[in-house]
Amino acid sequence: MHDHNKRRLWVARDHPGWWLMGLAAALMVLFWLGGERITSTLQYQRSAIAQGEYWRLLTGHLVHAGFRHMALNLAGGAVMAALFARTYSLRNWSFILLASVVAIDLGLLFRDRDLETYVGLSGVLHGVLAAGTIAWWRTEQLGLALTLTSITVGKLLWEQFQGPVTLAGDGLTVIVNAHLYGAIGGGVLGAVLFATNRVPRRVRQPTDNPPL
Repeated sequence: MHDHNKRRLWVARDHPGWWLMGLAAALMVLFWLGGERITSTLQYQRSAIAQGEYWRLLTGHLVHAGFRHMALNLAGGAVMAALFARTYSLRNWSFILLASVVAIDLGLLFRDRDLETYVGLSGVLHGVLAAGTIAWWRTEQLGLALTLTSITVGKLLWEQFQGPVTLAGDGLTVIVNAHLYGAIGGGVLGAVLFATNRVPRRVRQPTDNPPL
């Protein structure tokens, strides 16, 4: 089983879902190389958005507070892609990412009115995590799905009641509500796709352990 899981992970690297990760990674690195001027032009900034700079609603998720912040988000994206790339089609992943972005932007605009600026991909990654968690109830064993669900829900609740797990460094204030909004957006889309049978059941491979 261990060898088969490794092969499944390797095959997942060829899935088109990795293309989205590669594109996002390239843009993130490009924007980081552009320095503070690019960051200030592209970050989510409430006052600038109110003046018509609507592109910030999208680009704000691709710029970062510093190299460590970006590296952590890239690592998180790679983990999400490795775990979940094959659970949805490229088209459905695009919808999930868009739903996460929209949910975060709406949440920050209408519920976190005191927040002036925001940067980073972590909120969107939580949307991917939520959608992937839902898919695992069809694609993986019950124990794995239950464990991942407990971890995902537990992390979101911990952040809401205890504050963020500080890993980003670079003097960054982690906006835990962005994680929650992203998870809601991705989770809702994932649930819709699950309910409409857009999540394929895992096909048992010959190398899988036979049922007892």
